[in-house]
Amino acid sequence: VTRTVCAEQCDGRCYGPYVSDCCHRECAGGCSGPKDTDCFACMNFNDSGACVTQCPQTFVYNPTTFQLEHNFNAKYTYGAFCVKKCPHNFVVDSSSCVRACPSSKMEVEENGIKMCKPCTDICPKACDGIGTGSLMSAQTVDSSNIDKFINCTKINGNLIFLVTGIHGDPYNAIEAIDPEKLNVFRTVREITGFLNIQSWPPNMTDFSVFSNLVTIGGRVLYSGLSLLILKQQGITSLQFQSLKEISAGNIYITDNSNLCYYHTINWTTLFSTVNQRIVIRDNRKAENCTAEGMVCNHLCSNDGCWGPGPDQCLSCRRFSRGRMCIESCNLYDGEFREFENGSICVECDPQCEKMEDGILTCHGPGPDNCTKCSHFKDGPNCVEKCPDGLQGANSFIFKYADQDRECHPCHPNCTQGCSGPTSHDCIYYLWTGHSTLPQHARTPLIAAGVIGGLFILVIVGLTFAVYARRKSIKKKRALRRFLETELVEPLTPSGTAPNQAQLRILKETELKRVKVLGSGAFGTVYKGIWVPEGETVKIPVAIKILNETTGPKANVEFMDEALIMASMDHPHLVRLLGVCLSPTIQLVTQLMPHGCLLDYVHEHKDNIGSQLLLNWCVQIAK
Repeated sequence: VTRTVCAEQCDGRCYGPYVSDCCHRECAGGCSGPKDTDCFACMNFNDSGACVTQCPQTFVYNPTTFQLEHNFNAKYTYGAFCVKKCPHNFVVDSSSCVRACPSSKMEVEENGIKMCKPCTDICPKACDGIGTGSLMSAQTVDSSNIDKFINCTKINGNLIFLVTGIHGDPYNAIEAIDPEKLNVFRTVREITGFLNIQSWPPNMTDFSVFSNLVTIGGRVLYSGLSLLILKQQGITSLQFQSLKEISAGNIYITDNSNLCYYHTINWTTLFSTVNQRIVIRDNRKAENCTAEGMVCNHLCSNDGCWGPGPDQCLSCRRFSRGRMCIESCNLYDGEFREFENGSICVECDPQCEKMEDGILTCHGPGPDNCTKCSHFKDGPNCVEKCPDGLQGANSFIFKYADQDRECHPCHPNCTQGCSGPTSHDCIYYLWTGHSTLPQHARTPLIAAGVIGGLFILVIVGLTFAVYARRKSIKKKRALRRFLETELVEPLTPSGTAPNQAQLRILKETELKRVKVLGSGAFGTVYKGIWVPEGETVKIPVAIKILNETTGPKANVEFMDEALIMASMDHPHLVRLLGVCLSPTIQLVTQLMPHGCLLDYVHEHKDNIGSQLLLNWCVQIAK
């Protein structure tokens, strides 16, 4: 019903037959009024009873600071609803409540809210170490359990490499480990226990598979040791290039006949306590390593290095870029430009334009520290493009770029973008495609549209004038005919009984009262809804109810009135639809949505002419 009775102008559902009775565009399945809070159901999301296209976003554009800022009125989508806070067993991903974070994000807690944040490299994953949890019975990393360490970033426990793991264990039918599989440990950042290496593939000359290891926790120690490297004759360098801390336990590195660089390392910079000890002996002599050129790169500081090259330094003598020690930052040349943040070289923001001739590209981090913008400038910030439909606090933000590539707000009347500051520069999307037309291209189209519009207005005006003229003549002829007609017999001849066959008896359950329209000495009139039994249609009606204080005589007169009204059928009479014989008798008639004639006359007495009043009198008399 909410679709079939709608006016043509309604683009969806409605609650009545008139143009003003259209439902809000966000309503689904009908409504009880024109507002977004009157919907029976929402097309998209329900925001505290109001149907909206999207929930209030977590970030909005601030035209004062020219940046996206946190929206304190933000809400999250939870199913089809907008909620201020996600349920305790859900996490927030962007602006939605989800059961779990996607594989590319990790779960973190900020200000008491569990949120999904993108992983900078690989998402954190904690795994059991040797002798812990699912590997409680394991004694070494071997071919049967190495796949359990895939994508692990944290080892809860220890990593142990024994000869039965590296070269296989025939007694337990365990094959030798594939050296390539040891690369699974490149993702490990932390070992909470100890690292024990007593066997290693002979074709591998370093421990670069642990190049991302940052911390050895030492919560569990092996005979007081947290790092043990024993009798590895093929190892020439350690290459623990990311190792920054050995929290507890001692170090034991011995009987590695080809190992160099160990003597350059300032091990105390890695220790967390003063009582940690170092036992390093019977490795390759330092002078032999120096004689063969196995020394630290000149860019390394006096803290030493883990192996050859500027990426193996414990710290840098001058500047660093990531893990690499360098002589200087790319301030004025190079493929990408940088600025100095202490002794660290940081790349300029991608929106900064690369400068030449000894000019700095940027002065600090972020798009607001560029010397010149690569694309456009929005306030102090360099941007890839000017804001085009970004959500602001109360509306969407549109801006255009001037000849200097600076962004400026569009005219308030431009709701789809613009190419200049005035309302004539607004961009409109054509129904035939998605392209837009600038002002100079739209001028001929606008001129043709204006001429065509004026022509149509003239035709419509002439048509309306002819129609009004004919209607006026028709009214005058009808009025003359009414006034000249003589009534020869009454509508209800005296002595003739009303036709009771036309009186319909309604059940009280079929009627629903909505609001009071008026009251008098004999009863009260309500606006109501009549739902005929067995039907789904809802018919607006007027329900007249006799007061309970009236006597039997009034009831008889009330029924007589009903019988007379039921036998009448005339365009100028309100038709009786039925009678409900409840404890208080109810008359059900057509609902006059514009009220009674007497109120209309009182309200518009200064605008109603005598001819119209006389016309009404004739209609009432007939």
